[in-house]
Amino acid sequence: MTRGVAVQLTDLRRTYSGVNALDGLTLHLEPGELVALLGPSGCGKTTALRCLAGLEDPDSGRVEVGGKDLTKVSTNKRDMGMVFQAYSLFPHLTARQNVEFGLQLRKQGSEQRRRRSAEMLELVGLSAHVDKYAHQMSGGQQQRVALARALAIEPQVLLLDEPLSALDAKVRTQLRDEIRRIQLEVGTTTLFVTHDQEEALAIADRVGVMRSGKLLQLAAPQELYSRPADDFVADFVGLTNRVVGTSRGTTAEALGASLPLLPGSATEGTVTVLIRPEHLTVTQDAQGSAVVISSSFLGAQGRVVVSPGEDLQQVLVQVPSAAVADFAPGDRVTLRPVGAPALAVARG
Repeated sequence: MTRGVAVQLTDLRRTYSGVNALDGLTLHLEPGELVALLGPSGCGKTTALRCLAGLEDPDSGRVEVGGKDLTKVSTNKRDMGMVFQAYSLFPHLTARQNVEFGLQLRKQGSEQRRRRSAEMLELVGLSAHVDKYAHQMSGGQQQRVALARALAIEPQVLLLDEPLSALDAKVRTQLRDEIRRIQLEVGTTTLFVTHDQEEALAIADRVGVMRSGKLLQLAAPQELYSRPADDFVADFVGLTNRVVGTSRGTTAEALGASLPLLPGSATEGTVTVLIRPEHLTVTQDAQGSAVVISSSFLGAQGRVVVSPGEDLQQVLVQVPSAAVADFAPGDRVTLRPVGAPALAVARG
């Protein structure tokens, strides 16, 4: 098993044509930890990864791995394993030869290379495909080879930049789970960059949400989802309803109920309250003030869209899949929050 090392990025800044790709980014990864950086295109997450890899130089700041300053060290001396969105396999080499490539550069003997490549291809479930070329493998299999190649050199840090985005949904989910299994088994400190919030929440020990070169929040997936630091994080990580309410300090009145507020919420006056769909209930009520707009069956769960009659807004409610048939457009219903802590922001 590879022994994980700590990674420290301190006050990284990088500017392109006057735009701050990184604006004072500070990020710490514990040894063996998998941290996912999440955010929209252009938020700086890939720039952060490239600065760690040595593929780009920050304008200022410090990159440390295992307590050593690598800020000025060239890419080929940083001992990083990298997997990108494009599989980047050598088309004229077999799966085994692709995995052996980095070992050959490190002057390892043929027998050692063959043994190590066999171990890595078995780890990613491709022992039966060692002699296949890239064009003979599916996209998911090619990406597994790329992962095996990155791990074969026993890197200090594994860097994954949108490695699943070119795959279809089912393969993406399967390979996501495989990457997590392998990372836990090998123990390599890993930075995973993605724009897919479900992917980040499913795979990471901690998730960092970035915007405009800044790290807005870094937390365990459950904490990030249930206690977002601000409305951008709340909107980006999962579905969120925005309803009008009145803040009274530690609570807010919204949808006819009093809700506890998360730290950082606006504490007085008319506010926008952010409520997750699963923190609402909807029940049939001929005298109810809310009206069903639509309902949809989504397999394991269902959703009902309701107009509560305030500012013509619409609210999304998560319901058991078996309950979807109970709600039809035009039905009168009662809509209630279930009391989970919510975030309130000032109305601008």
